[in-house]
Amino acid sequence: MFFEYPKLLWLLAIPALLVLHYIYLEVSGKRPHLRVSTITPWTLKGRSFMSVVRHIPFILRIFALSMIVVAIARPRSSEEMERVDTEGIDIVLAMDVSTSMLARDLVPDRLSASKDIAIEFIAQRPTDRMGIVVFAGESFTQCPLTTDRATLINLMKEVQTDLIEDGTAIGNGLATAVARMKDSDAKSRVVILLTDGVNNRGEISPQMAAEIAKTYGIRVYTIGVGTDNETAPYPVMTPWGVEIQNVKVEIDEALLSEIAESTGGRYFRATDNTKLAEIYSEINKMEKARTTVDSFPVYKELFGKYALMALLAILLGLMFNWFVIRRLP
Repeated sequence: MFFEYPKLLWLLAIPALLVLHYIYLEVSGKRPHLRVSTITPWTLKGRSFMSVVRHIPFILRIFALSMIVVAIARPRSSEEMERVDTEGIDIVLAMDVSTSMLARDLVPDRLSASKDIAIEFIAQRPTDRMGIVVFAGESFTQCPLTTDRATLINLMKEVQTDLIEDGTAIGNGLATAVARMKDSDAKSRVVILLTDGVNNRGEISPQMAAEIAKTYGIRVYTIGVGTDNETAPYPVMTPWGVEIQNVKVEIDEALLSEIAESTGGRYFRATDNTKLAEIYSEINKMEKARTTVDSFPVYKELFGKYALMALLAILLGLMFNWFVIRRLP
């Protein structure tokens, strides 16, 4: 056992001083007392039971205070060791957040469906480092590579279409995702790029971004999101409010296939929620590279039992005062 904050143990000097003060008061006779002409009746009878018991509440309070000091010093144990299996994979989810992702050929719309299914994918890979990149007319990192699933999921929920200037800069989005993991030493590095449009913005072409990914040995899976019909329902703001109009579905499947094939990945087409979920499930099965990492200590928090002992001592002291000594503490 060791203490996370050992310097706090100096606070044990407080109960020690209280004990010395208590003894001083008992010996010096400075506690409240009653003068009598003789103490013969008491000396003949010997020390009474109450004369001994009256010290117990003070002893219990000192014990409780000591246990509280020990508890806040945070005692921990690291006796147990554990070996952990991990996939050894870094994954960046590059997601299109252009306004066309609000089309409602997926339920409730392309972006919401993509976020929900991506969150399920994140939850299924608890040992991998994952990150999020979003792109429209520009691109930026929504979340760097991390194993903190709670933060990753929360940041995925915050993804929306009005984060950046509108457009579809597939090359920029892929290049940003590659930049996030180019220095990674993971056994496998993967980008899952999801879009519903045609590249029409950005300083970096998708082909160049794919070539950079290939240079760094990063595999890219591409997903085209949108119905296989010619048009899809899309909410349009009019002077009379939001109206649903049919807009043309434009997905550059040839480009997405080229990016995937050149980097050793695959291209998928998601025409509905079920198909998108199946795609993520298939990628999840393909990207397995299980390895065992070194042992590391598993820390066990021990402050709870000391806090419990302090609480029990306080309650026991109150019981003595109320039911044995019959006085208020």
